[in-house]
Amino acid sequence: MPTDVYLYDAVRTPFGRYSGALAGVRPDDLAAHVLRTLVERAPALEPDRVDEIVLGNANGAGEDNRNVARMAGLLAGLPTSVPATTVNRLCGSSLDAAIVASRQIALDEADVVLVGGVESMSRAPWVLPKPEKAYPAGDATLVSTTLGWRLVNPRMNPEWTVSLGEATELLAIREQVGREAQDVIALRSHQAAARAWEAGFYDDLVVGVPGVELARDESIRSDTSLAKLAALRPVFRKQDGTVTAGNSSPLNDGASAVLLGSPSAEEIVGRCPLARIAGRGAAANDPQYFGFAPVEAANLALKRAGIGWGEVGAVELNEAFAAQTVACINAWGVDPDIVNAHGGAIAIGHPLGASGTRVLGTLAHSLRASGERWGVAAICIGVGQALAMVLENLDA
Repeated sequence: MPTDVYLYDAVRTPFGRYSGALAGVRPDDLAAHVLRTLVERAPALEPDRVDEIVLGNANGAGEDNRNVARMAGLLAGLPTSVPATTVNRLCGSSLDAAIVASRQIALDEADVVLVGGVESMSRAPWVLPKPEKAYPAGDATLVSTTLGWRLVNPRMNPEWTVSLGEATELLAIREQVGREAQDVIALRSHQAAARAWEAGFYDDLVVGVPGVELARDESIRSDTSLAKLAALRPVFRKQDGTVTAGNSSPLNDGASAVLLGSPSAEEIVGRCPLARIAGRGAAANDPQYFGFAPVEAANLALKRAGIGWGEVGAVELNEAFAAQTVACINAWGVDPDIVNAHGGAIAIGHPLGASGTRVLGTLAHSLRASGERWGVAAICIGVGQALAMVLENLDA
């Protein structure tokens, strides 16, 4: 039988706005900070008892290049004997890292694994492709690596290579998600995040970055309203569009991490587990409908956990866009009030590689706060994929 896998701790930085408070911090330093914090918060953990570091990162084109997990582990002061690997499944990279690590533990190949993700969208570099022949006469174009398709293979189906925003417009049409429903989700995201911060929900979950004056997530707009959101113009379709800057997740910088372990890790780290990983799911569909892929990923994770939606008390769904969030909620048939009860990515932010373990750690704390037994963390991924995990609250 596979070994049970537990989540023992979760931390993240505040998420900074694009070109905001964290723009001056390298991504490998952000990742090192959350890894170091996990070790410091585990009272019995000797650093050489860490079996592996697995980090997610979507870009990897700049200071996060050449296996940022290994760089972060070294910068965090972990022994050189601790191996590390970086995985890339775009927006789902750190949740993928958690899945990879959880399988290592389930197969008795590890007892303690540090897992997380990082992204600095502010510091993502421009890239310049090499010319295919010497001494080209024409101009060359720098390409931003911050977000989205780049250097696209011309053989790729053009229906698949539309922008993420245009893809969301297509999904909104197909799933009949109107502008007002999107703005309502966006408003709720900001209001819930602001309330959660004021109530102290994030006090134990978020750790400040040394040398940076940023006390909470920088993109939260507690003073927004439906009227303000309705006044924003569509970004991707000027005439009949519904997707705006207000009902989309912003560009962000940040890092997040969780400590995963076997049952025997409780003695090694000196902490009781927060939750048990009960199910995992990955799914894929047409790239232009990427935002709908969490529907099947979560259904698979629940099936593997042996439970149904009727038993789920909390859902953390990364809000890439409000339209895809509404579409997934409708497809699952769940009460919207249990989804992102402490704010979602529209307010908190979406630093790509960090978002997966952000939703996973938030879910573990949310289950503890509510007393509910079962929860689902899910995330959509560009190019038509999604991941999901089911957590069981051990105190429920």
